[in-house]
Amino acid sequence: MDSRKPLDAMAVGLMLMLCLIWSLQQIVLKATATDCSPVLQIALRSGIAALLVAILMLWRHERLTVAHGMWKLGCLAGLCFALEFLLVGEAVRHTSAGHVVVFVYTAPVFAALGLHWKLPNERLAPLQWIGVGLAFAGIAVAFLRGADTEAGLSGVLWGDFLALLAGAAWGATTVLIRATRLSALPATQTLLYQLMMGFVLLLPIALLIGHTTFNPTPMVWLSLGFQSLVVSFASFLLWFALLRRYLASRLGVLSFLTPLFAVALGAWLLAEPVEPGFIAGAILALSGIVLVSGYGWLASIMRR
Repeated sequence: MDSRKPLDAMAVGLMLMLCLIWSLQQIVLKATATDCSPVLQIALRSGIAALLVAILMLWRHERLTVAHGMWKLGCLAGLCFALEFLLVGEAVRHTSAGHVVVFVYTAPVFAALGLHWKLPNERLAPLQWIGVGLAFAGIAVAFLRGADTEAGLSGVLWGDFLALLAGAAWGATTVLIRATRLSALPATQTLLYQLMMGFVLLLPIALLIGHTTFNPTPMVWLSLGFQSLVVSFASFLLWFALLRRYLASRLGVLSFLTPLFAVALGAWLLAEPVEPGFIAGAILALSGIVLVSGYGWLASIMRR
């Protein structure tokens, strides 16, 4: 029997805080991009956060599971994680932070499609298929809004496409974890595999492609501290703790406040333009994603 419970006031408050944190991560990357290359910063934050998770595991006397090929699955999940954030790091160089967050948050649609194929108990219901259709229609509208201009084709549209690929990579990571023995690992171990591979792969990639700018301004240090301690360490562990205690469908619906926060904060803090066509596409896409991810919650409301 599932012992997880519906959301209470504390859970809602914590989720609102997490959504604010997650919406700020791309904005902070964008704001410091001229002084610290985004891919390099993501590599460094992954390394620092991996060290913190390892220290936490040592304090708990928790060993990293490597037997029976678990390390191969863990490294594969880490590869998907590294790919996702390589694409995110490149995307913020070409498009707005708000666009990046909206397109990255298409991940649940890709995950739902993959899980529908891999796990019999994750088959999509008719309402969820409608959500998938809405999400992809919204993506099309959001892309078409930028295809009318040369700047859109050469710059912003390319960044949006990279962010969409990052969402697909995140969805693939979810499918891998849910459909393999990784689902039985404690959250700290799954996170450690991803962070370690993120650091090991992204640091040499940043060096190879020449994205090594690091001007140690106070803003860069604040950004690196925020990305490492708050985003990659504390917020992910808090999210996993909430998932263990509360119903995932309710949490998942609330998490889609993140793109809305990101668009609003990007316009406020970075003076990013908010195009009507993109907003229309984003609303369509997010509505579809809520239908896909929040199906259990919506079905219970409809039954009542």
